[in-house]
Amino acid sequence: QVPLVESGGGMVQAGGSLRLSCAGSGRTFRFYTMGWFRQAPGKEREFVAQISWDSELSEYADSVEGRFTISRDNAKNTLYLQMISLKPEDTAIYYCARSNQYGSRRTAGFDTWGQGTQVTVSS
Repeated sequence: QVPLVESGGGMVQAGGSLRLSCAGSGRTFRFYTMGWFRQAPGKEREFVAQISWDSELSEYADSVEGRFTISRDNAKNTLYLQMISLKPEDTAIYYCARSNQYGSRRTAGFDTWGQGTQVTVSS
C-alpha cells in the first residue's frame, strides 16, 4: 500500500485556484506532521507549507503566504493544499511528505514522500 498519494493537480490560468489532496494510508497518519513541497524544472525541491498533527500549528514559505492554505482531515487520512491567486512561478510538481517533527523546512526532515502531482499555471 502506497503511503502517500497526491491528486488535484492540473493546468490553470494565472489568478486561478486549485486544491491539492494527499491521501495517507494506515492508522498512523494522524500522528505525523505533514508538509507540501514543490520542485520546478531545473530547481531544487523547496518547502511550501507544513501542518502539525493536530492542526494547531502551520507555516508557509514567504512566496505562498496569504495565497495557499494547508489543512488536514485526520478522520479521512487526507492532507490538503488550497491554492488561490496562482502565478506562473507556482508551476511545479507538488509533493506531500510526512515528518516525525514539526518545524523543519528541509527535505531531509521528511521521511516519506508521495509521487507528486503537476501544477501548471499559464500567464
